[in-house]
Amino acid sequence: MTEPQGRLVLIRHGQTEWSASGKHTGMTDIPLTEQGEAEARALASLLTGYDFGAVLSSPLVRARRTAELAGLTAEIDDDLREWDYGGYEGRTTKEIRAELGHDWTVFADGVVPGATPGELLEEVAARAARVLAKVAPVLAERDVALVGHGHTSRILAATYLQQQPRFAGQLLLDSGTIGVLEVEREVPAIRLWNHRADR
Repeated sequence: MTEPQGRLVLIRHGQTEWSASGKHTGMTDIPLTEQGEAEARALASLLTGYDFGAVLSSPLVRARRTAELAGLTAEIDDDLREWDYGGYEGRTTKEIRAELGHDWTVFADGVVPGATPGELLEEVAARAARVLAKVAPVLAERDVALVGHGHTSRILAATYLQQQPRFAGQLLLDSGTIGVLEVEREVPAIRLWNHRADR
């Protein structure tokens, strides 16, 4: 089997008010802050030198606007939307832990229903697998950019690396950053992670 030549570039949207304050932001469609727009513009300098055969974006405005400001023309893919946090939408990890009385994490403990049903980790991973299957033919020859969100992008990386979805809990991805994944000597690997223009 021929080894894929393309690189998978995961782009997390720029800062929003909720990402700045640590609130879980799943289906709530909030815009970038002024700083988030600056972060998105700065991404353009990190994306030179890539040969994108496909650019996909989450339908949420924070991702679509990031793609636009980074100079990308993206196709919308609903599977790139952020994790549906259900009853934990708009709440911080600190608040959830105080309510539950233990060291909760979304990757280990999941979410509860709220205004939306919420999603299991495995459901988000299934969406990630569908995206990777969709872009696999392009990655055979060219690079692919996926513009999305913190948790979904981390789960995409774990899935690409052939790890269990919970492995994503070990990967941090700040707003306005990229991660680059590729296959080297038949092994999926991280080439660059949590990288931004100012560091």
